[in-house]
Amino acid sequence: MPHHYDAASKHMLQAHPADWLAMGGLLLSGTVDVIDADLSAVSSAADKIIRVGGENPYAAHIEFQASWDGELDRRVLVYNVLAGRRLSVPVRSVVFLLRPQAMGSGATGRVLDDSDPPHLLDFQYRLVRVWELPVQSVLSAGLGTLPLAPISAVQESELPSVIRAMQRRLDSERSIQDARELWAATKILMGLRWTPDLTNELLRGVQGMRESATYQEIVQEGRAEGREEGRIAATRQLLVRYGTKHLGTPQPSELASLEAIHDVQRLERLFDRIDDGDARTWAELLAVAH
Repeated sequence: MPHHYDAASKHMLQAHPADWLAMGGLLLSGTVDVIDADLSAVSSAADKIIRVGGENPYAAHIEFQASWDGELDRRVLVYNVLAGRRLSVPVRSVVFLLRPQAMGSGATGRVLDDSDPPHLLDFQYRLVRVWELPVQSVLSAGLGTLPLAPISAVQESELPSVIRAMQRRLDSERSIQDARELWAATKILMGLRWTPDLTNELLRGVQGMRESATYQEIVQEGRAEGREEGRIAATRQLLVRYGTKHLGTPQPSELASLEAIHDVQRLERLFDRIDDGDARTWAELLAVAH
């Protein structure tokens, strides 16, 4: 399922590319344009990059990571190489790790293969650990990265003052619609670290957030996910009833295996296997389900 923070990061990156270049430690030497890289088959989260003009043009590949990915280093390498070939400019990759859960052995910022020196591979990219960013530096940085402030190096007791500081900047420096988008992104990112009750309490006075394009996209996304989950649950329930008549009562472990299947087509194929007589027990049926 798509992560809600994907929608938030997409809007922030699209509207404020220069701010994200600065937060990623990249140079701004000329014109800045957000473009489609058309490499969604490689990384659905990084389907846009920032092209920077000037005397030394380059492309900035920026990703947001909220969960552990054991292949992150190599995935970034593949994207970097393919984007460079597609755009014919050097590519600088930066990954924003949004919470500590995104750290792991596969997120080091480097791919090094020196096993055969004549064929040395040494690729490096920048990892930004958002929870280690000083909150005051985020509050004073570009407005486009302001939603990172509540998940930076901040304690819960500091959050009310952080939100007030954000409010002052957004009220004085941005249009109402732009502020709505940034507040919507703030709420989504806060959900990665803080409880819904605390987030709602802190953002209670924010006006018009529900009218933002970011919020509406996530609402539609959630409705689609809900419909699909409902369809999966109904199919799974029918399969249990149908299978019980033909295979007997499933064991708790077998029910757990069914709960782990979130693909309607896979569940429907199990019906066919029962009808075709290919499975005489739940164990035989589930042996081909994974």
